[in-house]
Amino acid sequence: MALLLADVLVLLHLLFIAFVMAGGFLLPRWPRLAWVHLPAAAWGAFVEFSGVICPLTPLENHLRVLGGGSAYGGGFVERYLLPVLYPEHLTLAIQQVLGVIVVAVNLAAYAWAWRARRRPT
Repeated sequence: MALLLADVLVLLHLLFIAFVMAGGFLLPRWPRLAWVHLPAAAWGAFVEFSGVICPLTPLENHLRVLGGGSAYGGGFVERYLLPVLYPEHLTLAIQQVLGVIVVAVNLAAYAWAWRARRRPT
């Protein structure tokens, strides 16, 4: 059961990253989503700029150990999703570039949403 929870946690982690990167593009349809998205995007940028480890990572590894598995086995989640979340050779400099991308994409999304809201209907 712990291994299944670890896999679910990886999927949730991936969905969170997708929300951090693309959630701003949902704002023209659901403007109140900004109250959830802004803190999520700020957290994502903070993690990338600072190089800290997201708390989901140790929790996932703990669940894998509890389940008697290794950190990264050969299943679908481990083979295809984990490299997206935990790429090899990830350095602080690469993380900071990713942080700039997070900020740039979200600035573009919020500018687009702001223009869409100001456009007359």
